[in-house]
Amino acid sequence: MLDPKVIRNELEVVAKRLKVKNFELDIEQLKEWEGARKDLQLDTEKLQNKRNSKSKLIGEAKSQGKDVSAILTDMENLKSSLDKKKNELSEIQSRLHEYLLNVPNIPDKEVPPGKDESDNEVISTWGSLPKYNFDVKDHSELGEQLEQGLDFAAAVTLSGSRFVVLEGRLAKLHRALSQFMLDVHTEEHGYLEFNLPLIVNNESLLGTGQLPKFEDDLFKVNHEGSFYLIPTAEVPLTNLVRGKILEAKALPLKYTAHTPCFRAEAGSYGKDTKGMIRQHQFEKVELVQVVKPENSDDALNELTGHAESILRKLDLPYRKVLLCGGDLGFGASKTYDLEVWLPSQNTYREISSCSSFTDFQARRMQARWRSPTIQKPQFVHTINGSGIAIGRALVAIMENYQDETGRIKIPSVLRPYMGNQEFLE
Repeated sequence: MLDPKVIRNELEVVAKRLKVKNFELDIEQLKEWEGARKDLQLDTEKLQNKRNSKSKLIGEAKSQGKDVSAILTDMENLKSSLDKKKNELSEIQSRLHEYLLNVPNIPDKEVPPGKDESDNEVISTWGSLPKYNFDVKDHSELGEQLEQGLDFAAAVTLSGSRFVVLEGRLAKLHRALSQFMLDVHTEEHGYLEFNLPLIVNNESLLGTGQLPKFEDDLFKVNHEGSFYLIPTAEVPLTNLVRGKILEAKALPLKYTAHTPCFRAEAGSYGKDTKGMIRQHQFEKVELVQVVKPENSDDALNELTGHAESILRKLDLPYRKVLLCGGDLGFGASKTYDLEVWLPSQNTYREISSCSSFTDFQARRMQARWRSPTIQKPQFVHTINGSGIAIGRALVAIMENYQDETGRIKIPSVLRPYMGNQEFLE
């Protein structure tokens, strides 16, 4: 959520910056609400002051034995007027709050303009693209040819489309990826591992920005109250600091977790209907950092580097791109996407998004830290990213490590998790 003071004092500037995200701020409506809020605030304060003055008069009149009935009548009238103004003020404030909940974060000055992913800026590439002397197969064909591999038909029977069943050694390779990523992030990068609830409440999703705007993308649990399956571990991990005031010495916080993720994929009809690229249920290892505001840029670069290290250890070619305004997420101020090479598509596909949210999520969560130089607690900054998406990493391994017989070579860093097996036959 944006700082209401910034909205009030720099409305035109904020509106201009949000246009980079292709978002039109309703300036006239905000001015109208803000003008009404100011007037009602002043009216309320004036009535409150009058009421306080009348209260003093009652005390003085009683001490002098005077009749106070007229003053009491005035007090009742003032109370009625004051209550009315308070209700009107509360209604205007609620309208402002509800509107601001649906206003995206202001993009960083480095974010390039653009309409969609075609306008993203390539920052760097890593690795050599594999060359084959045979026709490459996509992961779906490779997985279905394995004796124990991918079973999309079984998943349709169990659940429907956009699900998959993994069998035997391929399921173990999927598990090996999660173990490998957690080991790297906890032992080499200093993250604290969590095991988290997969069902969260309305307040948690409001805090990280999925609600109210993106409810259609969520799976709601049919239960008393408002509960949802998590779309990513970002939600429970980041909300661990909701409502807290952290001491300066506690920062930065570096959290990680491996969880299933659930997404309705609303609006993605017809996109990536084949295979494992876009599913209703998938797994990720998530990275979250909670930092002091002055450290958020460095934290984003560090966290992105941690996700990159996984791709490098797996020896998977990838590129790093800076998202343009039109492709930038609702709550993100700046995002780097890591895109892994998929030979069957002859292109790079996103496997990790690493974003700085500045104080956008912290305001919604009331997550603050106690600065030793400033008396009033300040909002923290939050950073998160995939470290990385496990299913897409499996897809990339299957396609990049295939041979002409359909075997899949297991990356050397994963073999200790696979009984030192070299191939999936």
